[in-house]
Amino acid sequence: MRWIVGLGNPGPAYEKTRHNAGFMVIDELARRWGASVTQNKCKALIGEARVQNVKVALLKPMTFMNLSGESVRSFMDFYKADLEDMIVVYDDLDTETGRIRLRYQGSAGGHNGIKSIIQHTGTQVFNRVRMGISRPKPGLAVVDYVLGAFPKAEQPAVQSMVAEACDAIEFALAHRFDETMAKFNGKAAGEQK
Repeated sequence: MRWIVGLGNPGPAYEKTRHNAGFMVIDELARRWGASVTQNKCKALIGEARVQNVKVALLKPMTFMNLSGESVRSFMDFYKADLEDMIVVYDDLDTETGRIRLRYQGSAGGHNGIKSIIQHTGTQVFNRVRMGISRPKPGLAVVDYVLGAFPKAEQPAVQSMVAEACDAIEFALAHRFDETMAKFNGKAAGEQK
């Protein structure tokens, strides 16, 4: 079984915020695949789909961002899921808004959700799709920025980025992650490569 973990914060107050880019991807995958991400289990909302003959679980941890690793660990233990079958999707300040960046290892880079997953899994080696949110302008606190909504002007880029992330994840179900990285890294959403 493959499993896709989108990081974000639960509740309507956080729904459209930059920090919930991971949830946005899970919601779009669920829409594409006709899945319902409503089962409350493993400190997450979970949905299941069969895609390209592969069973895929979709997870939205309900622990709040800083404790995302608790949900990941709980899912791993309950389903005996392999870490190499997981893809984590999350917002990234160091990637330009509208772009995605795939990685299979690395530090948390200051992202508390990733920090928590590393802490609870004991490794920095797992597949990731980073959703670009750019850095805030000087003078704006990072916490206020990530918990703010994408402005209207950025909505088209955000929608393209979410679609691109979903395309990359679908491609990754049938290809090795390094092949997926080669295909999707470095191009702007909607660009052919």
